[in-house]
Amino acid sequence: MSTIKFHQDLKVYQKSFEMVQQIYELSKTFPKEELYSLTDQIRRSSRSVTANVSEAWGKRRYEKSFVAKLTDSEGEARETQTWSQFAYACHYINEEQFNNLHNQYNQIIGMLINMINQSEKWCSFSSFDTE
Repeated sequence: MSTIKFHQDLKVYQKSFEMVQQIYELSKTFPKEELYSLTDQIRRSSRSVTANVSEAWGKRRYEKSFVAKLTDSEGEARETQTWSQFAYACHYINEEQFNNLHNQYNQIIGMLINMINQSEKWCSFSSFDTE
């Protein structure tokens, strides 16, 4: 494991941040009547995945808090998948876009679960250069 100083160094943070940008671009094409429902919801949940990873990193001195924030992030990732399924069902995104979102979020969820299952490693400051 390479040295990680900041939450921005985490691959799961980088991947989830990238997905936020993709969802933002896709959701710009959603109908105006979806602005305060589907568009807002999918943008908020996707951003929350990334934000919760940041919060988890800041709370890693307390393993239970770290795991709780990563669990929140996992939940938001699954919520984002659900909103993308609605977008697909309503024909706002095509099958390729839906499959891409679903697969990318499965990878993010997998990363989060691995971090949760190995939380003691992530919360051990001897493994990280924290200066």
